[in-house]
Amino acid sequence: MNPVLKKLCTTALTKKSGQNMSKLLTIFRDRSSTYCLPETHKILQDTCRKFSDEQLKPMAGKIDKEHLFPEEQIKQIGALGLFGLTVSENEGGAGLDNLAYVTAMEEISRGCASCGTIMSVHCSLYISALQNFGNDEQKKQFLNPFITGERIGCFALSEPGNGSDAVAASTTAKRSGDSWILNGTKAWVTNGYEAEATVVFAATDKSKKHKGISCFLVPIPTPGLSLGKKEDKMGIRGSSTCNLIFEDCRIPKENLLGQIGQGFKIAMMTLDSGRIGIAAQALGISQAALDCAVNYASQRKAFGSPILNLQAIQLKLADMELRLESARLLTHKAAKLRDLGRKFTKEASLAKLSASEAATFIAHQAMQILGGMGYVTDMPVERHYRDGRITEIYAGTAEIQKLIITDNLIREYGIEA
Repeated sequence: MNPVLKKLCTTALTKKSGQNMSKLLTIFRDRSSTYCLPETHKILQDTCRKFSDEQLKPMAGKIDKEHLFPEEQIKQIGALGLFGLTVSENEGGAGLDNLAYVTAMEEISRGCASCGTIMSVHCSLYISALQNFGNDEQKKQFLNPFITGERIGCFALSEPGNGSDAVAASTTAKRSGDSWILNGTKAWVTNGYEAEATVVFAATDKSKKHKGISCFLVPIPTPGLSLGKKEDKMGIRGSSTCNLIFEDCRIPKENLLGQIGQGFKIAMMTLDSGRIGIAAQALGISQAALDCAVNYASQRKAFGSPILNLQAIQLKLADMELRLESARLLTHKAAKLRDLGRKFTKEASLAKLSASEAATFIAHQAMQILGGMGYVTDMPVERHYRDGRITEIYAGTAEIQKLIITDNLIREYGIEA
């Protein structure tokens, strides 16, 4: 385990229950969902929560307003060992499971959704692809240096014209001697401006359709690779999003990840994992919005008492809590299935769909509870509303998740669509 993370967890374990903990943390510790977590994971949760409250929440508004990449905070997250939570100890990681990862991801995203996005893409997509398909030499160059927080990676699958159709990749990779030459444009690449390496998917034989897609590792910068403009986004504005433009970009033949024609499989397996990470991010945004709503309702008075006493407000809070806890259980189930080595594609989509829709719903209701205060930047709810919206779009839209769920469901009934 990362020495810093191990020290923090050990310190937390030796503290007496409730000692030096804020009232809010005590309330959270008693939440029913935490009873499902093993003791190690509860310690990790407390550690990440403390870090999030002290280091991320105070900066989240500034990061959002000024479109700042949270460089120092990302380095701190890496120093805690969170970028290598699921990486084996032999490779320098913490050697923990995916349930630990989603637990940490929720807490980081509760403090700052931009940090959660950066962490999610780096861990769930970039690192996950290397963990599952990289050879020893590739891991030495592209994985081991990327789990400390000093370097981050990105994932380039989408293109300007293909949307959710990964098979329709127009980016090509052609073999030339001891090299591969890449040409094409990848779109919506999170971390593009800060990444020092990327996982790229390109067609090596278009006649083979999905079996003609291959996956490559490209260091950044590298000749022939340029960055498009940084997108001005509605939310998660601390993370960069841009195009990666390949123009006769030459990389060594050893940078092929997996086998030729294995790219589509790598993409789909990696996205399954990524959806669990996005679900956890959405949970963090939801929790932050609910916290703000409850806190405000307990202090804002109308008709002589806090509005928390109004039945209309209580009904809203009940609906918010129901969606949050339901999504959290689905997310934990998906993570646990992955840890057990069982098929989790449907469950990952269920978690991602449920959690992302919960994030937009809960943030919306929180704005209603705050009224006019929910619409101004003096309160963080409007940021949660903007941040939460993207979770229904990236890593597969809500509509795509429903198609994946249905496809797997009918297969479970033994029906071929």
